[in-house]
Order: sequence, then C-alpha cells, then structure tokens
Amino acid sequence: MTTSAHRLADLFVEMINSHDPDLVDRFVAEDYINHNAVVPDGREANRSFWTAFLTGLPDARVTMEDLVVSGDRVVGRFTYRGTHTGDLLGIPASGATVEMRSIDIWRVRDGMFAEHWDELNLMEVFQQVGALPPLTGMNAPA
Repeated sequence: MTTSAHRLADLFVEMINSHDPDLVDRFVAEDYINHNAVVPDGREANRSFWTAFLTGLPDARVTMEDLVVSGDRVVGRFTYRGTHTGDLLGIPASGATVEMRSIDIWRVRDGMFAEHWDELNLMEVFQQVGALPPLTGMNAPA
C-alpha cells in the first residue's frame, strides 16, 4: 500500500500545482466522505471546491512537507502559497499573498482516497486577506 498511497498524495499535489481539478478522478473515490465544514461529501463536491480554490488563488502552489503512511491511512502536511486575486471562501479578492497550512488524513480504499479529515490555519488565512483583524497577543507591544 505504501507506494500506491504515496502516488495518491503525489496526485493531490499535482492536481493543485497543475491547476487541474479534474485530476480528482484519479485519486478521490466517487463516494468520498469529507469531514470538513467547507467541502461536502463526494468526488464532485471535491472537484467543485478545488475549482473555486484555484479561482481564488490562481497562482497557488502546494508543497508536501511530510507524508506518513500506516495501514490504510495517509497523513500529509502541506503548505499552500498563492495570491488572493479571486473570491476565496466567499471573501472577495484582496491581492494579498496567502500562506495556508494543512494536515490532512485520508483513508484509502480500493486504491483511492475514500475518507478525509483535515486541520487548517484558516484564522491566519482570514487575517492575511483582511477578513479578520490581526490578533494582538499578550506579549504584543501596546
């Protein structure tokens, strides 16, 4: 499973870096279960999400920082970078440079990603595009 699981993660990266959401056909199961508040279940919902994401960040690139495969699970840590020149998650273009990080866990079934969980630094992304004010920590100068 290790080699095929690595190939699925590589296809995920290729999909984003080539800006080709149709590549989901090669690594996302039709009945994909997505434990994510933003993206509904199913391959088509996944394709729609990535189409919208790449519209919001049309120069987006992703780097796979880490990949761990254990049994039927694939865990990846990713860094996405791009310029917010289109609508992103309902936020109009700001022109800001965006860096988003994710930790994704997928369950593999029959050679495809079948289920997904993730953690994202969305609060920081919203701050980067001006949708939220920057936080002032306890140690920040007054």
